[in-house]
Amino acid sequence: MTSLRPITGDAVEPVLVRVDSFESFYRARYRSALRLAIVLTGSTAAAEDLVQDAMADAHRLWSRLAGYDDANAWLRRAIVNRAISRRRRLGVAARGALRLDARTSTQLDLPARDWELWAHVRALPTRQAQLIALVYVDGLTIVAAASTLGIATATANTHLARAKERLERDLADWRTS
Repeated sequence: MTSLRPITGDAVEPVLVRVDSFESFYRARYRSALRLAIVLTGSTAAAEDLVQDAMADAHRLWSRLAGYDDANAWLRRAIVNRAISRRRRLGVAARGALRLDARTSTQLDLPARDWELWAHVRALPTRQAQLIALVYVDGLTIVAAASTLGIATATANTHLARAKERLERDLADWRTS
C-alpha cells in the first residue's frame, strides 16, 4: 500500500489556535497555509499569491475572525476555495484538462521524486486531491478535513479511500523504481 506521510518541516500547529492579533495569526499559520496551497496548485508562485489573497481577506475581516473558535478553519477553507477557483479559471483558459507542472524550485526543497508523487495527487479528482492535501500535508483529522470542505465525514472517508486506491494503482511501478 502506498504510504503517505506529512511533509517534514515545521510541526503542524494544533487545529485550534487562539491568537490575539492578526500579526500573530499570520506568523503562526503562513507556512502551513503555503504547504497546503502548494499541494493544491502545484506552483509555488500561485500558492504564494493564493495565500496572500486569503490572508488579505483575513486581515480585512479580522475583527470578526478573531472571535471565531477556529480562525484556522476559515483560512483553510479560503485557500481551498481559491484553489478551486484558480483551477476553474485555468481550465477554461486552456480549454482542456489542467496539467500543472511540478517545479522543483520551491521553498520546501522537496526531492524530485516527491514532486512526482504530488503531481499524481493533483491528477486525482478535485475532492480526492483536496482530502489528501488536508490530511497528509496539513495534518488534519478526517473530521476536520471534512468540516473544512463542508462535506460529511463519511463522504470524506469515501473520497480519501478512493484516492488512496487510485494512487496505489497509479504508483505501483513508481514505488519500485
